[in-house]
Amino acid sequence: MTDYVQRAGDILAKINDLAAISEDATGITRTFGTDAFLAGRQRVQDWMEQAGLPTRVDAIGNVRGRFVSSNEGAKTFVIASHIDTVVNAGKFDGPMGVMMGLDLVTRLIQSGRTLPFHIELIAFSDEEGVRFHTTYLGSKVVAGSFDNALLAKKDALGITLAEVLQTIGTDPTQLLSDALAPDEWLGYFEIHIEQGPVLYERHVPVAVVTAIAGQKRVEIAFAGMAGHAGTVPMDMRQDALCAAAEFVLAVEQFALVHKNNLVATVGKLTVVNAASNVIPGEVSCSLDVRSNDTDLLETAYLALHELATSIGANRLINVNWNLIQETAPVLCDTALTDLLAKSIRESGYEVIPLVSGAGHDGVPISPVSPIAMLFVRCFKGISHNPLENVELADIAATLRVADTFLDSLPEQYY
Repeated sequence: MTDYVQRAGDILAKINDLAAISEDATGITRTFGTDAFLAGRQRVQDWMEQAGLPTRVDAIGNVRGRFVSSNEGAKTFVIASHIDTVVNAGKFDGPMGVMMGLDLVTRLIQSGRTLPFHIELIAFSDEEGVRFHTTYLGSKVVAGSFDNALLAKKDALGITLAEVLQTIGTDPTQLLSDALAPDEWLGYFEIHIEQGPVLYERHVPVAVVTAIAGQKRVEIAFAGMAGHAGTVPMDMRQDALCAAAEFVLAVEQFALVHKNNLVATVGKLTVVNAASNVIPGEVSCSLDVRSNDTDLLETAYLALHELATSIGANRLINVNWNLIQETAPVLCDTALTDLLAKSIRESGYEVIPLVSGAGHDGVPISPVSPIAMLFVRCFKGISHNPLENVELADIAATLRVADTFLDSLPEQYY
């Protein structure tokens, strides 16, 4: 009989081991292409090889291990998540899914079973998009949707993505050849922390994801006139920060009105040449809008653009609006989702369907493959934070569900 607690303990030990590899000594930060990223990637590759998986690192830096079927013409079922992090991250966002996938494939290898399909375990190199402000670099390559124009994109130090790939020892000219062709895909499965409070509040270890919200990311620059804080009358100012502040509050108010199916966030604000005795002349901010309703997402985007323009006009501030990224809402595959829900019931847990407000690598994968996701309860729903935590018992429960799900694939899905 499977000892799920022991397996969960092994997974947790690997998660803690990987978390110790960081760009800074006080937190967990592994952004794409850094020394810490390379060290973490090597650790994951070592674990895959120790489990008996033939592995390779592809041109974008993904670690890919393959459990090969003997069936001629077999398709590929991908189990994946990411190993990059945000700045000052938690331990579980991304790496937990990779370590659980490794455990699932290890069990299959040790059982001596053969499958009618290949399994490819992938540790995606960049999902968070921290360094180059564009998400899903790793999964876009595997899906065949990587845009080579991204190679010219620069980080904060002016280093291009192409230069980073050369530095870490990969060949940018091979990016397109690293894709799985659409006819090779059987399905895609990812295990991920919920990053929300529903499971924690309901005391349930897992949930089935039915959809992933679409999102639009915008960079906005407010340009007014800098001036002396002591000499320019209040009614004659072109204060860019006041315009940005009004916009931030307007975004919050709009999202509160539509709170049942929309969230909007201004998470970054930069005052150019900031000083306590200078009227801010230039301010930039980010905008992140998300919904699983395509029409509402577009309506919100247009409405907030109009709000920014109106605020600028009223304050004599020039507003530059730049859409930098957008993804449409994604529905998870009905057959795989139903099978995952059945596996949850058979494992003795309540089936809770959830829409993910966070983006995941399944978004770029969805045009070429059916996708399924399993959420795992995390402490108070906290994520992108060092307080991020998952209990050993919940990892064990998730393994039980995932084993059942994978064991049913050959009979019911292939």
